[in-house]
Amino acid sequence: MTTTAIQHYHQIEKAIRFISEHQNKQFSLEAVASHVAMSPTHFQKVFTEWAGVSPKKFNQFLSVQYAKSLIKEQESTLFDVTHELGLSSTSRLHDLFITIEGMTPGEFKKGGDALSISFECYSTLFGNAIVANTHKGICHLHFFDCEDEAIVELQKRFPSANFKRQESEIQTVAINILNRLGEKEQNIHLHLQGTPFQIKVWEALLAIPEGQLATYGKLASQINSPNASRAVGTAIGTNPVAFLIPCHRVIQSTGKLGGYMWKPERKAAIIGWEGANSRI
Repeated sequence: MTTTAIQHYHQIEKAIRFISEHQNKQFSLEAVASHVAMSPTHFQKVFTEWAGVSPKKFNQFLSVQYAKSLIKEQESTLFDVTHELGLSSTSRLHDLFITIEGMTPGEFKKGGDALSISFECYSTLFGNAIVANTHKGICHLHFFDCEDEAIVELQKRFPSANFKRQESEIQTVAINILNRLGEKEQNIHLHLQGTPFQIKVWEALLAIPEGQLATYGKLASQINSPNASRAVGTAIGTNPVAFLIPCHRVIQSTGKLGGYMWKPERKAAIIGWEGANSRI
């Protein structure tokens, strides 16, 4: 990603924040453009280049009404498409298939003792991200604003691991998926630590198709724990791999987008971008 592309994302993020703060009001293209210090014509051009659709069209994919319509589309189950495809377990549909390989207790003894972890920082469509992997797969993918803080956070997650800053083939695959580069169908493995319940929730997230959304309650029902919406929310909040495990596709039952550990504006950007591009 170029410096210009990253600058554009930050401008788009600022615009989305403005739009979200004025969700219940009518806003003009001129007002949003002025807020991000751009001319209306240039803002329209930059936004359309980034999102693939106009700001007005993009905002439709962030509205409460649209969110509710997406939820309604999934009244059957999140797993119907998976079943129809004959898959034995849930997986990302469209362009990604993931196998979750849980780390053994031994691998995580004393904070990841004996684990060798490679990591690097990248520019992406949705800002900067740090990606880390073991020999089995991706173990960490977080968006960040401060690189030094992102590296410290990674090291705190695995305090006894051996770290090496270097790019790897699987990191490249992960970033290409995020940036929509390379082959449309790419296999990638995740190497994660989690309780059986967390793994179950993360697997359920993988079954939500791109461009669609689910509520915490609906997700709880899908994993046969209808009274565990809060626990589902907690498990989603511990997701160690942004975007690849699409926790951004879960919203409140009211249709509001809700929080996101990597900033609500980024969640809105990803949801709007996926919704717009899945329907072009």
